[in-house]
Amino acid sequence: MLWIAILLGIVEGLTEFLPISSTGHLIVVSHLVGFGGKRAEVFTIFIQLGAILSVVWEYRARLTRVAVGFRRSAPARRFVVNLGLAFLPAALFGLAVHDFISDHLFSPATVAAALMAGAVLIFVVEGLPLKHETRDSEEVTWRQALLIGFAQCVALWPGFSRSAATILGGMSVGLDRRTATEFSFFLAIPTMFAATVYDLVKNYRWLEPGDLVWLALSFVLSFLVAWASVRWLLRYVSTHTFRVFAWYRLVFGLIVLLALYAL
Repeated sequence: MLWIAILLGIVEGLTEFLPISSTGHLIVVSHLVGFGGKRAEVFTIFIQLGAILSVVWEYRARLTRVAVGFRRSAPARRFVVNLGLAFLPAALFGLAVHDFISDHLFSPATVAAALMAGAVLIFVVEGLPLKHETRDSEEVTWRQALLIGFAQCVALWPGFSRSAATILGGMSVGLDRRTATEFSFFLAIPTMFAATVYDLVKNYRWLEPGDLVWLALSFVLSFLVAWASVRWLLRYVSTHTFRVFAWYRLVFGLIVLLALYAL
């Protein structure tokens, strides 16, 4: 279990904020190492918290400023309200379809399909003549935030990628690439925290004695690797498109499908 915990923590940290789907990669990797069922699902959900905390740490100064200035600062209040609006659609829809997703969509085949669907969407959005007029995450309007929230609902399909859905959604409604990426980071905090707590309350009974040690190890690794990934991605998107991630998704999705067919 030691090496499985290490592997899952590194994979989660590398993929959580890149538009390539951390859940999809964790499902495929867990399948490859023979770690499946509800217990593996709990691991997949819980270790995402480590990655989310890396965003809190990276943006601790800004988040502290928003928290301290919430009462007297209109931009701070608008930022918090917008995150709430963006969080709401996926939260409500996720509650409604959680059991169906858990029972029917956590498989390598559905992940491969989602990876390729997301790749196509990246190519489409990157090819559109979009106007990117919003250049700061605190300048996002409530309409833009709500539309990004609806875009996030697509990410309930394991393998599509929450980051891809929200970044592409942000770019489509007028955010520049870096701002869309940052807003996606911030939106991950309430979204993934709520999903983790909800899933743990429902499924903690599937954990076995000693699993807390492995969860802690994966948690720490996902935090450290995700922190490095966040910092790298922000530099990358300043001068590059997301097409390279689309090509990766297509190739990885095809490999998964071919492997399933061969087996």
